[in-house]
Amino acid sequence: MASTMKIVFGLLTFVAFGMINGALFQLAFIRNLEDSYGSAFPSFKRVHKRQNDGYLQFPRGVPIWNNDKEAELLRLGYVKPEVLSWSPRIILLHNFLSTEECDYLRAIARPRLHTSTVVDAKTGKGIKSNVRTSSGMFLSPEEKKYPMIQVCSCLNPEAVKNLKKQAIEKRISVFSQVPIENGELIQVLRYEKDQYYKPHHDYFADTYNLKRGGQRIATMLMYLSDNVEGGETYFPMGLDDEGFSNAESSVISVVFKKRKRYDDINLSFFRLLLFICMIKTTFYHWLCQAGSGECSCGGKTVKGLSVKPIKGDAVLFWSMGLDGQSDPNSMHGGCEVISGEKWSATKWMRQRASG
Repeated sequence: MASTMKIVFGLLTFVAFGMINGALFQLAFIRNLEDSYGSAFPSFKRVHKRQNDGYLQFPRGVPIWNNDKEAELLRLGYVKPEVLSWSPRIILLHNFLSTEECDYLRAIARPRLHTSTVVDAKTGKGIKSNVRTSSGMFLSPEEKKYPMIQVCSCLNPEAVKNLKKQAIEKRISVFSQVPIENGELIQVLRYEKDQYYKPHHDYFADTYNLKRGGQRIATMLMYLSDNVEGGETYFPMGLDDEGFSNAESSVISVVFKKRKRYDDINLSFFRLLLFICMIKTTFYHWLCQAGSGECSCGGKTVKGLSVKPIKGDAVLFWSMGLDGQSDPNSMHGGCEVISGEKWSATKWMRQRASG
């Protein structure tokens, strides 16, 4: 193993130095080109400013979406996606639900809670198990049509009257890019102190459930309560690394701090830094495999990746890989609740329309 590591690091060092030398030659060439063009050559500073002044600039207060019912339905300007992992694919959607939507789901679920079940791999039916100790209920098909309280006070009474609980259904569909009809009924769950859900996969191992809409491909897990200690959503095979997007931001931040003028930054050199970050991330995945990071789960430090339950946030993760096969790395669980009550709502999505 030690000799293999030396070879790999040697190759990476060789590639990195080669890239740097190539970039330096390219930098010199482009500098000469800029000098020959004079001020007419579009520098990085001018391109960057032009982009910020144009359509790429995110509007403060999203004024262009005022009175746009579709945007309000999708909570555009409130929801912030954050990629946590590419293998398995996990996206954290901050502020996915409004406070009123969270409270509404808890209110209609509370009187109908019963002991949660798990899917029996042989029969495909729900059975009680010590693997899952929460209580829960499923919304009925009729409840999809119930009015849903919205956070936006700017809506007029008629608009509020016409809003359905399908607002959440549509939001899930748009952000997951899975049709509404492919989704199962929403399940609301409550985890009290010491309750948990051991690591498991959401995709089916039986043929009974596959007949009704095919395999589960993705899950939207929405958090409905605050002030919970423990109760994290835990991915034992999740990698807790920066990923490409965060690497890009880090490179921009470092370079801008080191330089006084934007013109000193060349796009080729910038791409080189990003490429090195990509090499680092790829090598990290190969070297450490999944689950090498550390995270908190029910007050314990464990290997993997975990998401803290914050009211209104949602976690979208995929049980099926880009190759169309069930992804074993999508294994996940609900960590033990240390104090408080953890409320959540789960939406499973299938390959086809779910009956």
